[in-house]
Amino acid sequence: QVQLVESGGGLVQPGGSLRLSCAASGSIFRINAMGWYRQAPGKERELVAAITSRGRTNYADSVKGRFAVSRDNAKNTAYLQMNSLKPEDTAVYYCNAEIMDYSGSNVYNQHWGQGTQVTVSS
Repeated sequence: QVQLVESGGGLVQPGGSLRLSCAASGSIFRINAMGWYRQAPGKERELVAAITSRGRTNYADSVKGRFAVSRDNAKNTAYLQMNSLKPEDTAVYYCNAEIMDYSGSNVYNQHWGQGTQVTVSS
């Protein structure tokens, strides 16, 4: 069984910073891409940033230059450094990972964390 646990959310003033972490645990053989999504009230879930196992990154236009995604493969952990936060960044942030377990299926399955609230407000 695989589990993703996010941490680091909270309340921050506009212009401030937060760092989110996503730790994967359980029967993990290999992790492919890891990503961060967010969902604001009344809106669809959207991709914020993603990183491949080799470190290639991809960002939503709305966060380019402000957010940075990284990962520590030895710790099965991904991070999202969020700087210059804006009120429109307020959302629940979810971690996603493509994980192959030890079942022998040789298939990457999508896994989601429980989400962490980020609120940007003065």
